Amino acid sequence: MAAGLARKLGGGRVEVRSAGSDPAERVNPAAIAAMAELGIDLHDAAPKLLETDAVRQADVIVTMGCGDACPVFPGKRYEDWELDDPAGKDLAEVRRIRDEIRLRVEALLESLGGP
Repeated sequence: MAAGLARKLGGGRVEVRSAGSDPAERVNPAAIAAMAELGIDLHDAAPKLLETDAVRQADVIVTMGCGDACPVFPGKRYEDWELDDPAGKDLAEVRRIRDEIRLRVEALLESLGGP
């Protein structure tokens, strides 16, 4: 959800990559539905395993509870967003999580010099 929001709200100003330390087999259907409400289509999204080179190349790394499983490189900007996991949650709860993520994405984009 964060990647979809960053792409939409970033308006092409940022390159977004999304991956996880223990990715699921598919994107949560409730997350797909919640994002569709905002006009963001995640139907073709597929969870991917986090690769060290992607972290090494990034300017900002946003983690969501991966702890020691995420590689850390000195000099990189890291943000760890403690959020509820939407897995197994109903649509109403996923909407709440989505909205919290949206606020964080907006703040991150603002800190990078844009809306």
